[in-house]
Amino acid sequence: MKLGFIGFGEAAFELSVGLKQEGLEKILAHDVMLDHPTFGPQIKERAIQAQVELRSDPEGVLNEVDVVMVAVPADKAYEVSEVLKLHLKKDCIYVDVSASTPVVKQNINKNIQEKKAFFVDAAMLGPLPVYKHKVPISASGNGVDRLIALMTPYGMDITKVSENPGDASAIKLVRSIYMKGVAALYLELLEAAHEFNIEELVLDSISETMDSKSFKETMNRLVTGTSIHALRRSIELDGSIQMLEASNLNSVMSKAAKNKLERLATFNLKEKFKGQKPNHWLEVIKACKEENTIVRS
Repeated sequence: MKLGFIGFGEAAFELSVGLKQEGLEKILAHDVMLDHPTFGPQIKERAIQAQVELRSDPEGVLNEVDVVMVAVPADKAYEVSEVLKLHLKKDCIYVDVSASTPVVKQNINKNIQEKKAFFVDAAMLGPLPVYKHKVPISASGNGVDRLIALMTPYGMDITKVSENPGDASAIKLVRSIYMKGVAALYLELLEAAHEFNIEELVLDSISETMDSKSFKETMNRLVTGTSIHALRRSIELDGSIQMLEASNLNSVMSKAAKNKLERLATFNLKEKFKGQKPNHWLEVIKACKEENTIVRS
């Protein structure tokens, strides 16, 4: 089995290192920045470290491989598929690991099907420097079963989501709302805590609360409780915003949270739930969806 990469950045490098350790003998790669004066030397050095054979053009990779993993920026993924399909062999498995939207993945799939090849929408759900080739991957598309059969013997952790291109990317992008959003929130929290010289007190207090229950239990408690106390909590958050602004600190995340809570308050869920906190977060989401439908109509 021969594996190829189009785009040899961190993702392709880390995957290659792990797969080589598992015994995968032949890995080829092409990167458009191969001859760039700044980035080219790093690409070549990584290829040496990972024992990957570089090719000067995409055709040099696609002519030889059974599986090609396309690891390019999300805003270039469709454009790249337009070029690669010209050289794609029948029955090759085209794996797009970019963070593109489900619609983009569906359009890429159409390009790949024109060549009677197989398509996999792959979402990598963990840090590659930590997991390398064992990073958890959610995958969808008509080539997933074939990909799992070929790559599982080399230690890859691929979970089939569905046959529908875009489903795996939806998981990654929805997950990113939390993973990227909470990182931005942490920055705002830490900037404020540092400004007031209360880092340890604040972090210890939050840690005690968050560590006392599982993530799902804590999430459920916060969402269900907020559903009936949204207005009060938005007012309390306004105090935090005023404090940040008085200290010339950025408050963009606090303002976004306040806006979200104010919108939630307009749904009058406290009345809908008769002042009682619902048992499950899904009750809140369904109630919000109903209110959104009413507003749109």
